[in-house]
Amino acid sequence: MPDQTLGGKRIAILLPDFRGGGVERVRLTLAREFIHSGNEVEFVLMRAEGELLEEARSLCTVTDLGVARARHLPMTLASYLRRNSPDMLLVAMWPLTVLAPFARWLSARRCVVVVSEHNTLSIQYRDWGQLHRFVLRVSMALGYRLADTRVGVSKGVVEDIAQLSGLPIDAFEVIHNPLPEPAIADADAIAEAEALWPMTSGKRILTVGSLKAQKNQALLLQAFAQIEADDACLMLLGIGRQETALRELAADLEIENRVIFAGFRPDPTPFYCTADLFVLSSDYEGFGNVIVEALAYGTSVVSTDCPSGPSEILEAGRFGFLTPVGDVDAMAEAIRIALSAPLSPEVLRCRAAAFSPKTAALDYLKALDIH
Repeated sequence: MPDQTLGGKRIAILLPDFRGGGVERVRLTLAREFIHSGNEVEFVLMRAEGELLEEARSLCTVTDLGVARARHLPMTLASYLRRNSPDMLLVAMWPLTVLAPFARWLSARRCVVVVSEHNTLSIQYRDWGQLHRFVLRVSMALGYRLADTRVGVSKGVVEDIAQLSGLPIDAFEVIHNPLPEPAIADADAIAEAEALWPMTSGKRILTVGSLKAQKNQALLLQAFAQIEADDACLMLLGIGRQETALRELAADLEIENRVIFAGFRPDPTPFYCTADLFVLSSDYEGFGNVIVEALAYGTSVVSTDCPSGPSEILEAGRFGFLTPVGDVDAMAEAIRIALSAPLSPEVLRCRAAAFSPKTAALDYLKALDIH
């Protein structure tokens, strides 16, 4: 039964679009929990597009603002707020997190604005130049002050955005990303996943995420090339701009016959269920949702000890193997150890249970009680 003490509110969730990324999945999970608690949820998108759009529409109303550029968002969003008057506007990802509070001010409506960052922005934008850095810092200093609640998905993210914005660290809250109740893959889904793995008795290594520079799947390919077992295989689940370069690297490393580019999958459940090991090779993360997903299925994890999130999730190595960022040899050795001595699946599942949707949703809904 829904928890009525948390219900009866109208919650708008603002996103750029519904591409198949971690933030978008988190918002779907939160929306389900908000609805389960008796609240009305609406997704508000700058552009109604992306791989997860139909899933969002099956869950609740989706409003397309039709905004192509972020600089046009404040006036359009202000008009939406005047028409619809939600109780809460939940906003993720800079620059939306600094533009939305300004839009609320323009609208002259009473609406609690909760902004959340999901990445270490100082690293994400470190190569964008001094002018961009100045705009980032000034916009955060001004925009965050107009928000009612400011959230980072890990301690590292909170430390980063506090430093960038010049606000005290106690002006922010840590709310970890939620993990939905692990799905049970049906026989057909398992069979489809099995068909994509090579017909071999060797170990199966999985990584899930967009094929982009941040995720540094090139590091994983280089580490995998050091794994001596000829029957071991590696699957990359995701799409992105780096795919061509990664395929070329796999060929250069002479491992292309042991590497599977499986593309984007809305539900990675059967792949976690059929893998022996999950690896995250990122240079940086805000949290690392996929680590929690892997733990939920009892799959051992190797991850770079990148800022910020993996060490918090794995408790400094208690629930998985952490390696220095960019260290190919260390990652290869950790993979060898994890494959030969995997951690207890039951212990891993118990750790994943700490990141429940109800806990995260309650933390966000508390902002409505405070304001």
